Amino acid sequence: MDIARSLRAEARRANERRLLVLAGDPDRTRERAGAALDAADVPGGETTVVGPEAFLDCEHHEQSRAEELLGRTRTAVVLDAHEELRPDAVGRTVGAVDGGGLYVLLAPPLETWPEVRDGFDASLAVPPFEVADVTGHFRRRFVETLRAHRGIAIVDTDTDTVEQDGLTDPPPSRPVPSPTPPADAQFRPETYAQCLTDDQRDAVQAFESLRTGGGAVVVEADRGRGKSSAAGLAAGNLAAEGRDVLVTAPQYRSAGEVFTRAAHLLELFDVEFARDRTSEPQRLDVSGAGCVRYAPPAEAALLPDDPDVVIVDEAAALPVRRLEQFLDAPAVAFTTTVHGYEGAGRGFSVRFRDRLAESDHSVTDVSMTTPIRYSDGDPVEVWAFRALLLDARPPVDQLIADATPGTVEYRRLSTADLLADEHLLREGFGLLVLAHYRTEPSDLARLLDAPNLTVRALTHEGHVVAVALLAREGDLPADTRAAMYEGGRVRGNMLPDVLSTQLRDEAAGIPVGQRVLRIATHAAVRSRGLGSHLLSEVEAEFAERVDWLGVGYGATPELVRFWARNGYATVHLATSRNATSGEYSVVMVDPCSDDGTALATRHGEWFQDRIAAVLSDPLDDCEPDVVRAVLRASDTEPSLTLSEWEWRLIAGVPGGASILDTNPRPFRELARRHLSDPTDPAALSAREERLLVRKVLQARPWSAVTDDLEFVSERECMRTLGGVVERLTRLYGDPWVQEELDRHL
Repeated sequence: MDIARSLRAEARRANERRLLVLAGDPDRTRERAGAALDAADVPGGETTVVGPEAFLDCEHHEQSRAEELLGRTRTAVVLDAHEELRPDAVGRTVGAVDGGGLYVLLAPPLETWPEVRDGFDASLAVPPFEVADVTGHFRRRFVETLRAHRGIAIVDTDTDTVEQDGLTDPPPSRPVPSPTPPADAQFRPETYAQCLTDDQRDAVQAFESLRTGGGAVVVEADRGRGKSSAAGLAAGNLAAEGRDVLVTAPQYRSAGEVFTRAAHLLELFDVEFARDRTSEPQRLDVSGAGCVRYAPPAEAALLPDDPDVVIVDEAAALPVRRLEQFLDAPAVAFTTTVHGYEGAGRGFSVRFRDRLAESDHSVTDVSMTTPIRYSDGDPVEVWAFRALLLDARPPVDQLIADATPGTVEYRRLSTADLLADEHLLREGFGLLVLAHYRTEPSDLARLLDAPNLTVRALTHEGHVVAVALLAREGDLPADTRAAMYEGGRVRGNMLPDVLSTQLRDEAAGIPVGQRVLRIATHAAVRSRGLGSHLLSEVEAEFAERVDWLGVGYGATPELVRFWARNGYATVHLATSRNATSGEYSVVMVDPCSDDGTALATRHGEWFQDRIAAVLSDPLDDCEPDVVRAVLRASDTEPSLTLSEWEWRLIAGVPGGASILDTNPRPFRELARRHLSDPTDPAALSAREERLLVRKVLQARPWSAVTDDLEFVSERECMRTLGGVVERLTRLYGDPWVQEELDRHL
């Protein structure tokens, strides 16, 4: 109790947070937590317990619901980690503690905690592995950071021993002067009176550029800097001025602060406005003016009802392809967390900034560095960044600028290697963060502890320039394969799962493979063949030990061509878009053995058999260039078996003697044959191949195809397709078919 009292007093004096670790028997740590908070004078109404039991008279959530604290502020958060420690729960809860508050961690004895397997560890034990195969490296490192960082008190409640008191004797916090409103402000003055830091004032003023079309704003900040509040203040102003402001985020809770701040500002303006719901409003309508409304990313990307302004909160949690769609808005803002659980700001910068720069928007950049909830240099924030590697990043450009396939070393990075070299761990994990639109703290734990994962890298003078995260899949026992085939969920075996459940191949789980979960090359050395070199080294290492190498990802033409160049062939194209990425996922396989070849062959054939049918139904909106790339990446030689009547039907189209709608099937077979394995790749232009996809394979109306492919008229579109059919008929038809063709021309 004395420790808690002293920690809280010091935290309040410095406007910082402190962390109190209570380690020992579960019941005893829970009892001591209540006593500690009472001694520290923390009200129950300002406390949240996150864990399996509601042992205090306060708000309670399971660790799986830790996201409930996102965007909220608490004086104390108690994370009960006795039954499990979810890294994501740590990342989501630690930022909710306000300056002057306490973060309390309840844990087993620290000496033995890394050896204990808990509920989160069980989630890492993917078949055929068991929980005993999971290591405790993440928790061992976690404990080491607790002992190494300032501002963290550790108490052994079993022996009433204070291992460290966590006191730092900081100077008292200095009052932060209110920012001066900008002299040239265009938003109403009440707006800037709500800003708490100069950073927040500058961010709000940047949003003024959205009052007219053509502007784009990018706000980057760590968590707790007030970027969502700044967006909310701007949204309230814009709505009061008559603008229709569309707000989107990965989940509404991420954007909740935008609506809270916008509503509060409208109240200060003393204007009439209506909420669509009392709590968590997703629409604010200003009487006689504009509105602020929310839509999830997939819906918002369609720009419903033509908004004047779009605000994308936590933009780094969305993939680049989704973000690109918002560039069609008249004015758009992206706010993003630089280091955090919602995504990686660095990845957003590297992967999306080029697209933004190429757009017609005039871009204004704002960086927010000053914390609002607590003082700069807060020791708990410093600890969280280190423990969860929230600030992991690749090496600086200058260190690897000369890297080429001839200068790099292929390295098999064991967990021991990564733990022994913090720089190697940070560089490797930092690159993996860039490889995916959303990386969470749990990904670090998987990398260090999951028995099915391995890391391979290319290093240049000791620095990581390319990295691949691989997952062992398959080799499943008969009962697991049967359960999967019957619809049961099997963790960590994505490729066998898809082939078994969706494509009805119970034997797909027998061969063993390595799936490339993520692969990334440093931005400074891309387009030098390093990614392909890494994949070739991976294949050389694993080819004798597995049946297949595989990958599954959101399909874009560039990515499909990259994997095809490296020997991977299409076996499946998903028939529904990923809700977050907005892309259709493709599964590709590179066989390494006879069993792997058998698996790839039968699924390649099945893919060819069904693709024409699904393209005209669930995949009728798939981008033509994705379809072209996926078909071209098929390793299966496509058949073309048409009856005499079907050939006569095809031969009559160029001269106008017959029409496609009489029976689209033979035209689809001809298009599939050419797009998959063209006899003459130069026979058609890219636009003509897109025409085949849109009209023949996807059966889109002539008017839609004409507009989509920018033909002058439907007549020109039809005439072009007739010419395409003529060339394909001469390429693939027998002599008598060509005679039939010439008869009608």
